[in-house]
Amino acid sequence: MRTAQPVLRVPAGDPLVGERYEVEVGPVAHGGGHCVARHEGRVLFVRHTLPGERVIVEVTEGTTKSRFLRADAVEVLTPSKDRIAAPCPFSGPGKCGGCDWQHVTPGGQRKLKGQVLTEQLAKLAGLTPAEAGWDGSVEPVGGKLPAGEVPRWRSRVQYAVDPESGELGLRKHRSHEIQSVDQCLIASAGVAELGLETQDWTGLSSVEVIASSGSSDRQLILTPVPGEQLPLVELDKPVAIARIDEQDNFHQVHGRTFVRERAAGRTWRVSNGGFWQIHPEAPDTLVDAVLAGLDPQWGENALDLYCGVGLFAGALADRVGEDGAVLGIESNKQAVVDARHNLAALENVRIECDKVETLLPRTGITSTDLVVLDPPRAGAGRETVSHLAGLSARRIAYVACDPAALARDLGFFKEHGYRPVSLRAFDLFPMTHHFECVAILEPVKG
Repeated sequence: MRTAQPVLRVPAGDPLVGERYEVEVGPVAHGGGHCVARHEGRVLFVRHTLPGERVIVEVTEGTTKSRFLRADAVEVLTPSKDRIAAPCPFSGPGKCGGCDWQHVTPGGQRKLKGQVLTEQLAKLAGLTPAEAGWDGSVEPVGGKLPAGEVPRWRSRVQYAVDPESGELGLRKHRSHEIQSVDQCLIASAGVAELGLETQDWTGLSSVEVIASSGSSDRQLILTPVPGEQLPLVELDKPVAIARIDEQDNFHQVHGRTFVRERAAGRTWRVSNGGFWQIHPEAPDTLVDAVLAGLDPQWGENALDLYCGVGLFAGALADRVGEDGAVLGIESNKQAVVDARHNLAALENVRIECDKVETLLPRTGITSTDLVVLDPPRAGAGRETVSHLAGLSARRIAYVACDPAALARDLGFFKEHGYRPVSLRAFDLFPMTHHFECVAILEPVKG
């Protein structure tokens, strides 16, 4: 009988959390609202700072053996010209992790996002902005704001509940700890008007609120602590209520199981937990960019991949007309039900339920005119890109919420003879590091 050998573990190193260093801040990094700095040869990813600043940082994660450290800028010695006082009292080191760039002017935020996209295109796709058909700008949505003014754009907010006080709060960065808040400054007016922060939510672990921007519909999705009863909800505004059980199933408690949104000339049903853009102007902004880039013609055939509740499929169907056809593919069953309901009047649209990478090769489709590709944050991937490139579409619209996934997939498309002829970036998530892109691709001629 063999004796089990002891597991050899690499020493974790001595903790450096709480250590403070003075550093010169380098470029912005992709993801998390960090900038890159170095101290004695070690890389630090620092939040609450800006490129070019000299700051005192405090380490929040890492040891002497770590490849890199995470840190917060706790004192600014030399500020950037784009720095402002954070309007939100819950923003800053050790506080709410939701907004990365409350301390940055609106123009400065867009500049940082542009730098991230430029770096990802070069690193992962081997493209300059000009080669990607991009003018280098990140476009504001809803008009430009003066420094210090916070846009109320977020129509969907998930609050955590403090288990001791029953108060609502938001998670701290990379933590399960809760920062209690009396309001969220980026929450839309439809969320703020409910006054959820004044309620006692004891017995719940989270409260998600959805305020439709296309109707007066308001919806709460409650997640109880196992074994606890739902609290009594008394609000001045009418609101639908659902709860989520331990298996992530929805149970309607009161009101509609969906909210109604308005975009692209239609009313859309979006059921409990379904995806819809959370900036009120995002659906129309993205549809307009996709249609302008694709320029659909009467009688053409189109694919809408990862089609959700049918937003792009409906817009395409109107343009290709009764002589054309649109196939939408979506893996979320409830989203498919909603899409079929939303587009029931359009005989030239078919919605299928399955994973894109599973169903698309089985459709028997060997060619198409147009493709809309709106994958989840991880992107489409090499296999799906390879299949799409074989369909000889005259144009492909790629809608992306992650610049790294977009750049990687543009690199895959380049391998198969497709190049971006235009790229637009939209600041649909102000105060955060997130943004949305629409790339239009064509096959390389000759």
